[in-house]
Amino acid sequence: MLKRDLVEETYLALIANKVRSFLTVLGIVIGIGSVIAMIAIGQGSQSSIQSNIQSLGSNLIMVTPGAPRGVGTQVSQGRGSATTLVMKDISAIKAESQQYAAIAPELSSRYQVTAKGTNTNTSIVGVTSDYPEVKNIQVASGVFISDKNNSNRAKVAVVGPTVVTDLFGDGVDPVGQTIRIKSISFQIVGVTLAKGGSGFGSQDDMIFIPLTTAQQYLAGSDRLSTLSIQAIDANGMSELQTEITDILLKSHNISDPQAADFQVLNQADIVSAASSVTQTFTMLLGSVAAISLLVGGIGIMNMMLTNVTERTKEIGLRKAIGATRAEISSQFLIEAAMLTFLGGIFGVILGWLVALLVQKFGGITTEITTSSVLLAFGVSAAIGIVFGYYPALRASKLNPIEALRHE
Repeated sequence: MLKRDLVEETYLALIANKVRSFLTVLGIVIGIGSVIAMIAIGQGSQSSIQSNIQSLGSNLIMVTPGAPRGVGTQVSQGRGSATTLVMKDISAIKAESQQYAAIAPELSSRYQVTAKGTNTNTSIVGVTSDYPEVKNIQVASGVFISDKNNSNRAKVAVVGPTVVTDLFGDGVDPVGQTIRIKSISFQIVGVTLAKGGSGFGSQDDMIFIPLTTAQQYLAGSDRLSTLSIQAIDANGMSELQTEITDILLKSHNISDPQAADFQVLNQADIVSAASSVTQTFTMLLGSVAAISLLVGGIGIMNMMLTNVTERTKEIGLRKAIGATRAEISSQFLIEAAMLTFLGGIFGVILGWLVALLVQKFGGITTEITTSSVLLAFGVSAAIGIVFGYYPALRASKLNPIEALRHE
């Protein structure tokens, strides 16, 4: 039998039962579309998390306060209320380390902020002039916190664009306006450039004030919430992390590293951990969606077995006039492959549309990659072969005489 004849017979066989063929293809379409959409959501989430972490600054070592877990203790003490990082730790690092490019201490907490009859609850972050360089922040209008502001304990503030919208409305330049934090008046001197949200806290929804002002008027102590230390280059991050740990252990008079009352985190490790979680999440989503592909494959096998039963006489006649077992099995395999091929094409289109709709209306970043499309196509092709093989084999083994007698 010529290849052209095989293709023609396949086409005629599929259109002979349009509804059955359509429903079978629909199962594959839903399966492929689900796999592509779920993987797109997972990969989009991974890219979004990585970009959000990187947007907080580059080559960062982050030091957070907090007591370690004791012997037999399963839950560590809360870092939010810990006061183990203080200003003298910065002096110790500056005196003993040569591996850092800049240090940005922070003191942050949430407060109710009021302005002209409006109010919002947001993060108030006490910072120094090095903060924009370390945390990759730009000023859209006005100026940022200066060293002079910290020296004078000035009551000035730099606000994020989300805070501006919440307190003053859209399109308003609040520079020169006054806000109140804990009944203390602060004059706005700048507005930061929008960066977008982040799972680690949106810098657009923050108010930055001088660190010394925050310590004196808000916290009443010289404690720090976080130390962000920028390495000179990415290659020196691990070495800097070790160095910072040793300096702080010495500064805190702690000989056992396991008893450290602080934690030193490497930004690269955070990105790696977040990527690992999202990869697992993507695999889980893809695996769940793949179940529908399996169901679609079972549908193909069911249809092909039905076709074999209905076309028993035809198979017997073909064998009687000289058709070989290979030609008979090839015909049914091609029919199964054609079904999965069509399902694969429309499934890719469906998955792409679903991913776009989720991103547009669901606010979830999606990312469709060539590898996910090829994977879906490969799986669908494998399903066509695997689930079409048994019906094709069964058709090729039919006895021509018994087939011709079949009613």
